[in-house]
Amino acid sequence: MSTELKSILATDCGSTTTKAILIEKIDGVYRLIVRGEAPTTVEAPFDDVTKGVLNAVEEVEDLVHLKGDKKRKILKNGKIIVPQKGDFGVDAYVSTSSAGGGLQMMVAGVVKSMTAESAQRAALGAGAIVMDVLASNDKRLPHQQIERIRHLRPDMILLSGGIDGGTTKHVAELAEIISAADPKPRLGSSYKLPVIFSGNIKARDFVKENLDKKTDLIITDNIRPVLERENLGPARDKIHDLFMEHVMAQAPGYKKLMSWTVTENNDGKLIQVPIMPTPGAVGNIMKTIAKLEKIEVVGVDIGGATTDIFSVFTEDQIFNRTVSANLGMSYSISNVLASTGIDNIMRWVPFDIEIKKLRNMIKNKMIRPTTIPFLMNELILEQAIAKEALRLAFEQHKEFAVTLKGTQKESEIADAFAQSASGETVVNMMSLDILVGSGGVLSHAPRRNQAAMMLIDGFLPEGITKLAVDSIFMMPQLGVLSTISEKAAIEVFEKDCLVHLGTCIAPKGKFKNGKNALYAKIELPNKTFEENIKFGEMILLKLGLGQKAKATLKPLSGTDLGAGKNNEINTEISGGVVGIIIDTRGREEHFDEKLNKNVMSINLSDKHSERIDNLKKWLKALEIYPEDWFK
Repeated sequence: MSTELKSILATDCGSTTTKAILIEKIDGVYRLIVRGEAPTTVEAPFDDVTKGVLNAVEEVEDLVHLKGDKKRKILKNGKIIVPQKGDFGVDAYVSTSSAGGGLQMMVAGVVKSMTAESAQRAALGAGAIVMDVLASNDKRLPHQQIERIRHLRPDMILLSGGIDGGTTKHVAELAEIISAADPKPRLGSSYKLPVIFSGNIKARDFVKENLDKKTDLIITDNIRPVLERENLGPARDKIHDLFMEHVMAQAPGYKKLMSWTVTENNDGKLIQVPIMPTPGAVGNIMKTIAKLEKIEVVGVDIGGATTDIFSVFTEDQIFNRTVSANLGMSYSISNVLASTGIDNIMRWVPFDIEIKKLRNMIKNKMIRPTTIPFLMNELILEQAIAKEALRLAFEQHKEFAVTLKGTQKESEIADAFAQSASGETVVNMMSLDILVGSGGVLSHAPRRNQAAMMLIDGFLPEGITKLAVDSIFMMPQLGVLSTISEKAAIEVFEKDCLVHLGTCIAPKGKFKNGKNALYAKIELPNKTFEENIKFGEMILLKLGLGQKAKATLKPLSGTDLGAGKNNEINTEISGGVVGIIIDTRGREEHFDEKLNKNVMSINLSDKHSERIDNLKKWLKALEIYPEDWFK
């Protein structure tokens, strides 16, 4: 791609709102200039997604003019001008989309915990919502699986199964089930449903025989060619291609929009830039950041209906994405209550409230999803629910983000249908470098300190972890931009997208009341903080954006900061709009009855009055709410 892009327009066509951003190169650095938005127009009465795009871009033009650039024009005759000539147009236009419900898929594989799970990872990584996972051992009868396919009407199906050269019997059976279902696509009736086969190469003839005439069959490389290795790239790329060719091509106005998304190559010729599914683009920027900076990343997008978690871990840069489709802050808020229970929400609430009132508040939010808290206590309750939504979504993510299953022992492979082999999670909070939050409840929290507290209580970072939030949710646009200019995407991400909150220092270990948990000596700009900190404390130290502080940190009483129990660390700590947060509430496992498994938790007293006193102490120490609220 051309390295001389001077101006870039990027849009994200969401289900309700289309967002446009203008990026320009200023003094050799790419920066966000303005952002505009308008209602998405994919549905009646407009039935043309480009109208919403043009409305958002017109707002961008107006805002540029308000800044004093009277000549700047991006549109001409109802079309985006590419490439830029003088003060007219832009050098590149890129876009993402989740309008029309995004990309909805079903995946199928022979063994649920092996090839089916690999197929699910491929689909989720491409930005899909996985509606269901079919497997030969999922305990459903063939007629139930057929009925499920017909009922869901996915946008496409990803069929996997078997290592190359292995048995073909079960793959052929799955192909027969899909054929018997004779699936119809969700959008459009004039084309066949796309089915991607990424399984055993020996089974290709069987699959063709069953599916070639009834579906639009595409065959690509096996996602699990051998048991010990995943090859998700070809399937993910094909999902992206089919998303545009089949799914988005059926949505009103998308063919026109696809013809607009172009940039210049090094030869000065205009080339197409494929529109990406919004979640896939967010994953793209996460992977790009992790790769270029060689760091481990966890990102979350908590919305009204779903919560997406993205992670990149280990030296191999293993990327995972999960969608918790029943955990959100408006449409799905009642599901959060049902999934976690009233007690788990109330443990974060620092005042007494009748359970009936809390339930009414949750139901009101569900039926009036666009409302925002009016009273301080309502805000506190909403943020308590957000902590539980984040916690539950992250627990689901950790279960999915695992090493490959079935590779530990020969005997387990033979018994794969009887029991699933247990892959170990790749999520390691102690080695995590940065935790990034986005979504209304985090990005638009009245105080950035509140966003930091929600991230800490929801994810329980361990060791030394940077915290950040997406300022105005531009990660999708930057994700697709990274496909043509990593430099532009990274610079805008760092300078204009991310709001660095600061750094959390949290020793991991069992809570020991009255004992010292951490010795900390931190050289701040105006003073040196030096203290033995007892268990059960939260301390806020002011260290601004761009500032660094040398720190000597020694975990005590058997705790660990990443170098082993009681081992000292000498490092440099980064500041932010919140600062440095020291959290000595401990990190230890306890059994969660709702999830029916052991989960990591902090020490919250079982005594009602003591718990409320502790919550108020922590909230006050971190300046989460105004001083007069505590009176």
